[in-house]
Amino acid sequence: MKKVAVIMGSKSDWPVVKKAVVQLKQLGIDVEAHVYSAHRTPEEAKNFAVKARDNNIGVIIAAAGMAAHLAGALAANTTLPVIGIPLKSSHLDGTDALLSTVMMPPGIPVATVGIDAAQNAALLAAEILAVNEPKLDEKLKNLRDENSKKVLKTDIEVQKEVIEME
Repeated sequence: MKKVAVIMGSKSDWPVVKKAVVQLKQLGIDVEAHVYSAHRTPEEAKNFAVKARDNNIGVIIAAAGMAAHLAGALAANTTLPVIGIPLKSSHLDGTDALLSTVMMPPGIPVATVGIDAAQNAALLAAEILAVNEPKLDEKLKNLRDENSKKVLKTDIEVQKEVIEME
């Protein structure tokens, strides 16, 4: 199975990005993580993206805040799927990063999840890989079933609480 690469613009992004790595590892997906900046290490970011396919990467997740050019910079240098995680910062609560990540020019797509939504980025990456990996697809279905059961259990608890109020 192909690996997922998780790239963050700064070590300070790790607390959010770590959630994606944990989710991917729970699904049995090999992950590598790097710190590359679209602005401070542009050549290293470009080289990583150019060589990603040859290094058995199937999907790239890129997390960045503020100007959030990292996902676009990587996507400009590979035809692999790139998923952007806009990160919340002290400036504009991450709206700036969201808009920078989602507003890509025609021809350079970046899938974008919500602000700080690292787990959803991991799940989307897993779904992309699962197109050709039936065992991974089954794990994703099981995860959805587990989540459904948790919601239904919560529904019963809320119903009981409402009845007790009468």
